Amino acid sequence: MTHYPRDMTGYGANPPAANWPNGAKIAVQIVLNYEEGGENNVLHGDAASEAFLSEITGAQPWQGQRHWNMESIYEYGSRAGFWRVHRMLSDLPVTVYGVATALARAPEQVAAMKASGWEIASHGLKWVEHKDMSEDEERAQIAQAIQLHREVTGAAPRGWYTGRCSNNTIRLAAETGQFDYVADSYADDLPYWMNFDGRDQQIVPYTMDCNDMRFAIQAGFTNGGQFESYLKDSFDVLYEEGVAGAPKMLSIGLHCRLIGRPGRAAALRRVIEHFKSHEGVWFATRLEIAQHWAKEHPPMHQKRPSEMSRETFVSEYGGIFEHSPWIAEDAYGLELGPTHDTAQGVHQMLARVFRSAPDDKRLSVLTAHPDLAGKLAAAKRLTAESTAEQASVGLNELTDAERTTFSKLNDGYTSKFGFPFIIAVRDNNKASIMDAFKRRIENDRPAEFEEACRQVERIAELRLLEKFAA
Repeated sequence: MTHYPRDMTGYGANPPAANWPNGAKIAVQIVLNYEEGGENNVLHGDAASEAFLSEITGAQPWQGQRHWNMESIYEYGSRAGFWRVHRMLSDLPVTVYGVATALARAPEQVAAMKASGWEIASHGLKWVEHKDMSEDEERAQIAQAIQLHREVTGAAPRGWYTGRCSNNTIRLAAETGQFDYVADSYADDLPYWMNFDGRDQQIVPYTMDCNDMRFAIQAGFTNGGQFESYLKDSFDVLYEEGVAGAPKMLSIGLHCRLIGRPGRAAALRRVIEHFKSHEGVWFATRLEIAQHWAKEHPPMHQKRPSEMSRETFVSEYGGIFEHSPWIAEDAYGLELGPTHDTAQGVHQMLARVFRSAPDDKRLSVLTAHPDLAGKLAAAKRLTAESTAEQASVGLNELTDAERTTFSKLNDGYTSKFGFPFIIAVRDNNKASIMDAFKRRIENDRPAEFEEACRQVERIAELRLLEKFAA
């Protein structure tokens, strides 16, 4: 089986009810990234200076040299920016993404974070790129970050966010068993669960759009008003969805050296005032959100199609297309992944096989279906699915006259087309089935063959929806 690892479905059209405390319409989660003193620097044993997220347009790393301008920009974040943001947000729950080596160089700032009751999550050992690290090196850095974090703050971190991560980061963080949540994802407006080798790991997604980092990139904000407008619009849409009954989470990402500049801090102040002017807003740390979600929506362990063996998959879905297990067998060999672990996902895979099959194979599926209210039904020889479907519209309780009519229609239809009349009975009632019978018998064979195939696909879809709902 080709396993495609990405989940492109998530919660789909019907996300779970967040049930935020006190019926809140939205959870607002503010992150302050503390990176100053943990960035690339030859003083830190790095090969070059930092070049990421600063006021210097087009900055390039200086190999083997200190970059005085870059260093002083980062120092602004620790010396001035942090304190401005702290004064503004000290009465709110805030999560700090603290780079461990930066926190070790920030005793006054760490004391202020703790005095305000802020959550201090881990932002890795150093604020550097991880994409080219070996698993062993990244695993070791995660362990060092946890240890240094404990030494500096007095407690191990409960949350993790690398940021400049690798494809292994979330798995390696989950492997530690240390974290209530990992935030290296931008995939949703709500928390969700992943599983790594039997270990459940909650993911509390972060943000790149509601993030002051966009002041430091070309396709970003050029003034505080743009940042303010974007955050207000984001809040308003999510708040509206919450009022309508589907509360979400708004994540906001801040950096001391960026939002801490006066011209940007003013915009942040106005944004916070806008949030506070609404009722039903839950300001929370990421840890509080993670703990709430774990209580309200613990991980669910169920049979996932993408994790089944071929034998199990065929056993589960081989009867969805009537007496045609070859469809499930062939579907198993397609690009099956977690995004197909839904009724529609499995249906798409099965339908792809059916649609691409030659006409003689599709005809075999049509002829595998029983006549409506025919001899097999009378002899109680239908599949369990067909029995339930026909009974759902009363085809198991026909009058003698109705049975005679169905029998004549079945005989005429089968003689003309060479396959039984097929219709998704759960979409119909006795009268509409009879009307369709009379209408469709007038089709030519190519048109009716395609219509019968569409009905077969719809029957399969309805069976899967019922199966997954159960």
